[in-house]
Amino acid sequence: MEDEARFLRSWFERPLVTGSVTPSGKMLARTMASYVDPRLDGPVIELGPGTGPVTDALVRRGVAQERLILIEYNPDFCALLRRRFPRATIVQGDAYAIAETAGPLLAGKAAATVSSLPLFTKPLEQRLGLLNAAHDLMRPDAPFVQFTYALVPPIPKRCDAGSYMASRSNKVWLNLPPARVWVYRRP
Repeated sequence: MEDEARFLRSWFERPLVTGSVTPSGKMLARTMASYVDPRLDGPVIELGPGTGPVTDALVRRGVAQERLILIEYNPDFCALLRRRFPRATIVQGDAYAIAETAGPLLAGKAAATVSSLPLFTKPLEQRLGLLNAAHDLMRPDAPFVQFTYALVPPIPKRCDAGSYMASRSNKVWLNLPPARVWVYRRP
């Protein structure tokens, strides 16, 4: 209940930054983590980890904390993440500036990017910019994993330029509210 209270308070203070009144549920977090292959080399970047439910699912999936780069805007959430995941790299910063925020921390290409950002609060051009910047930091065919509560994808599933491919999960009904996971890959 403490995490829910933190999220609700953060949402009231900055609804366009937090984007949700509750943290991701365990089933949604597991679904997101399932798209990350822990056997692949390289760091895993998480954008907007909040209180860490997806981070926990990634660790349970087999991603070592030392491989995690967590980019969180909220300083209170950063302090909490440092206590919960002491071996992860936690950066208080702007996830939409991923090249500047995460780029200097990477020794090689990232294995995946997992995002819980409220993308629909940003214009499509900025969402596409984030997707392309994340793919520039990742190995070929690495997943950019994003969830949404919306009926439509947060980034169009078809790209006329052919710069990425998109797939989606089934609806995750055991989440409040129900959500869907989208996975974007650059061929």
